[in-house]
Amino acid sequence: MELPRIILVGNNVLEKLGEFINRVCDGKRILIVTDSKLKELYGKRVEETLKINDMILFWEIIINADFENVKKVKNKINEEKIDLIIGMGGGTCIDVAKLSAYETKRLFVSMPTNAAHDGIASPFASIKDSGRPYSIVSSSPSGVLADIEIISSAPERYFRSGCGDLIAKITAVKDWQLARDEKGEYYGEYSASLALLSADVVIRNSGKIGSKPKEKIRDVVEALISAGVAAGIAGSSRPCSGSEHLFSHALDVIAPGKGLHGEKCGIGTILMAKLHNLDWERIKIALENIGAPTRIRDIGVSRDEAIKALLLAPRIRERYTILHKMNLSKDDALKLIIDTGVD
Repeated sequence: MELPRIILVGNNVLEKLGEFINRVCDGKRILIVTDSKLKELYGKRVEETLKINDMILFWEIIINADFENVKKVKNKINEEKIDLIIGMGGGTCIDVAKLSAYETKRLFVSMPTNAAHDGIASPFASIKDSGRPYSIVSSSPSGVLADIEIISSAPERYFRSGCGDLIAKITAVKDWQLARDEKGEYYGEYSASLALLSADVVIRNSGKIGSKPKEKIRDVVEALISAGVAAGIAGSSRPCSGSEHLFSHALDVIAPGKGLHGEKCGIGTILMAKLHNLDWERIKIALENIGAPTRIRDIGVSRDEAIKALLLAPRIRERYTILHKMNLSKDDALKLIIDTGVD
């Protein structure tokens, strides 16, 4: 079980980054993995706080979360004898930094700049190879620093996507229970309950989130961190990722570049909740209240692409879910899409 040692969430905590790193380790050679826009926006502030704390800073600018960029970052780590790696940005930067740190046996700090995903504190990295996503075991971050002021400045679409990723825990846990009952798979009640608590925070507050999103960002960020901790406790992504995530990953293959990860997971949760005989309409209403997409057309996905994704999803990963149990036909997939009104 690996969990973050230090978590700092608050307004304008970026200025405390140097002190924060000192609490994580004694190392002074720091590498930040980010993109060019974020470096331009926050680079000077980061440099100032690290300079005050006598740290030597290196930057690595990346574009994609793929093995080529992981290799590039690992080379920089070894060449510059880096002590600690920071992933500053969204899922792309955090996942590349996380896996690079794990494979070079360095400490890792997660510094999210949006609330679009639950990978902020999880021990798994999502890396693409030949257009196909892979969830790879790494390590939980040693620390998480989430500056709410910075996260609030990101487009609201990212925040709503994060809400979709949290609501997805409802069907992820249901899939885990199904695998326990039908395949004898280990099921961790505590980690499952923690994941469901993160989803419940969003469901219960969906109206407030939709009408005053900036006031609820801290709650959502803390829920995303909590979901990542649930995965760390479980030792797998089971409490956070199920059939709805397989649907999202299948869309990455069928319709690349359409929709954010959490948006696709949210729509996928409606579909999988219907298959599980859960209250899918309540889930759909919550997503509508939040302002997250509930129809495939909202993210530019066609009916045919969604059908193909539903049929491909069980082959994305062997992990047992409701999609493996139901073994949908093309007609079944079409009926599911029509019955839930996600067309």
